[in-house]
Amino acid sequence: MNTPTKETTNLLELDSAAIDVGIIGGAGYTAGELIRLLSTHPKVDSLFVQSQSHAGQHLCKAHPDLIGELSGNFVEKLPDTCRVVFLCLGHGKTTEVFDLGWIPTRAKVIDLSADARWELTQEKYSERHLCCGKKFVYGLAELQHSIIRKAHFVANPGCFATAIQLALLPLANQGKLHEEVHVSAITGSTGAGAHLSSTTHFSWRSNNASIYKAFTHQHLGEIRASISSLQSKVPNIHFIPMRGAFTRGILAACYQKIDVPEQEIKEWFHAYYSEAPFIHLSEESISVKQVINTNKALIHLEKVENQVLVTVAIDNLLKGASGQAIQNMNIMMGWDQQMGLTLKASVF
Repeated sequence: MNTPTKETTNLLELDSAAIDVGIIGGAGYTAGELIRLLSTHPKVDSLFVQSQSHAGQHLCKAHPDLIGELSGNFVEKLPDTCRVVFLCLGHGKTTEVFDLGWIPTRAKVIDLSADARWELTQEKYSERHLCCGKKFVYGLAELQHSIIRKAHFVANPGCFATAIQLALLPLANQGKLHEEVHVSAITGSTGAGAHLSSTTHFSWRSNNASIYKAFTHQHLGEIRASISSLQSKVPNIHFIPMRGAFTRGILAACYQKIDVPEQEIKEWFHAYYSEAPFIHLSEESISVKQVINTNKALIHLEKVENQVLVTVAIDNLLKGASGQAIQNMNIMMGWDQQMGLTLKASVF
């Protein structure tokens, strides 16, 4: 059987509720992180990883960090036993996967591509939206946990969108996002995916920084849609995305004018995230290294004169992608959100 299993004697004993899980498009960065985390998830019995380009090859062929950790090969097709399937193909492939019948009939689906995310305009906002004829739910647990719990198909949020929404949603919940919101955010090179491009290879990225897609980034649509679910008027969001000379992580700085005392604003954030186990509010300034290799989001809030600055740090491959996808799986299956995701940051 082409099933990866942990090659160690101290495995957790899986209980009778453990399930088979599949990944479609298993050769990229997000799939690699899913494999790493799902291989030790206490509710995952067998893990099947599909890849057209690597079918029959050992998993370590595409993910050398798994050498000595897993045995098993990439498969051409997932078995019908898979109860949850993660889609890690490039954008524009989701419809094709459904049309080809690659997804087991009973499987719940979590799509990490942009295909199933909701539309760009406030008028089209819906808790559920159609993609490939399926009713997908937007998978930001800190916005609609109860909706995800009942979902069969989930659209995993974008990485920048996750960080920025976590900064803005408590303010939108109070109806306090006004005319102009300014956002500057920087991401590591893994945010561009595993395929090499002119702006991701070492000689260009090292000791360098650049702005791209200023004011037009594709994640703005889902951010606006989320805000529209909490307050009637969606403000202008001026977003400047940047590429950084590091591999993973996002630091987002969001600011606007709010004539409310700083302590009261902090109370809004504490109340909004009171039941969000991965969100941590820090009284001190935060940095990317504090969240690398975790599903945490750190938030720091400060007010200078009438400007409120909310800073968010996440790992773009975990809370911004694969970790959040596993969090969604946990919610959909009725498990503890934190299961398989209690990870320590790699600070040094």
